[in-house]
Amino acid sequence: MKIEITLQCPACSGTEIKKNGKKSNGKQNYYCNNCNKQFIGDHALSYKGCHSELKQKILLMFTRGVGVRDIAEIEKISINKVLSTLTNSNYEIKPKQSHYDELEVDELWTYVGSKKNKVWLIYAYHRETGEIVAWVWGKRNFSTARNLRKKITELGVTFDTIYTDDWASFIKAFKFDNHVIGKANTVGIEGNNCRLRHRIRRAYRKTCCFSKKLYNHVKSFDLTFFYINFGHV
Repeated sequence: MKIEITLQCPACSGTEIKKNGKKSNGKQNYYCNNCNKQFIGDHALSYKGCHSELKQKILLMFTRGVGVRDIAEIEKISINKVLSTLTNSNYEIKPKQSHYDELEVDELWTYVGSKKNKVWLIYAYHRETGEIVAWVWGKRNFSTARNLRKKITELGVTFDTIYTDDWASFIKAFKFDNHVIGKANTVGIEGNNCRLRHRIRRAYRKTCCFSKKLYNHVKSFDLTFFYINFGHV
């Protein structure tokens, strides 16, 4: 019986593959003519953590509320593999539009290490498209709110109206804009806060999962923001 295996390069997904000798452990080595990468086919791998499709599965599970240790257990891989996949991910998000009719702004409480170490997320949200337009991290103060207003400008984004609650820092940061104050106008972003707490395990209200490092914390949110905005990772 003859078995045919279709190989794709794990780096460029190219199909111009040829055999290139054998590894020291006796496994067949392959060479990609497109990008010059050498690799072992997924069918011959001993450790599942090297599987070419695993990265996408790990990142998708992060955006669906699955914790680090749960991913490691489900996929039968090491915790270090899961964390390295997250920290090596790089998702640069740019606004889809240059002008928005309405933006909603709110803050979300999170923590890193312990609940005493609060890290606040302040972000702008477009209710009609469900897009997270801009965000900043910091303390819950005027400086962080001002940084968000500055970042919106740096991204080249303009808007007709911005909605917030009656927090004094928001009132001060957006005093030169068409600023409408009131909880009735921030229903969309409040609902999105709930979605974030369901999608990001380390943002759950009652959970044993939390970030030990700010870098990992920010990476997890960046990944989920990209998934929310574009529907894939």
